[in-house]
Amino acid sequence: MIPAAWPLLMAGALLAACSNAPDPRNKIQFDLGRLDAEGLQGPPDGKRSLSYEFCTPNTPEARAEVAAIDPSVRFSCSSPGRIGCGPGECLSLGDSHQNDHRQRLLALAALPYIRRIEESFFE
Repeated sequence: MIPAAWPLLMAGALLAACSNAPDPRNKIQFDLGRLDAEGLQGPPDGKRSLSYEFCTPNTPEARAEVAAIDPSVRFSCSSPGRIGCGPGECLSLGDSHQNDHRQRLLALAALPYIRRIEESFFE
């Protein structure tokens, strides 16, 4: 089910992408082309989702905005993750196996406080 705010969030992301701001796609540090229509990657007999991580300001407003865009995101405000979240930030972990995964990632990347989105390996 798509949240009621989803169309507004997508419109904001599209406006940000069309402005003079840097291209949000450059924040995504993995090839979106690896993912099929279901957000899965790999050979036909071994498809798997892609996990990703980024830093979100540790505020209720920022976490709510991120969660409205991507309901797969889980927040861990006590770990920097591989991406190296700093004080006042939460490690944010998402998963590509969901509807509209590409649009959700682009909308996240359009948020000014998200500096980059990297693949997460859980090593």
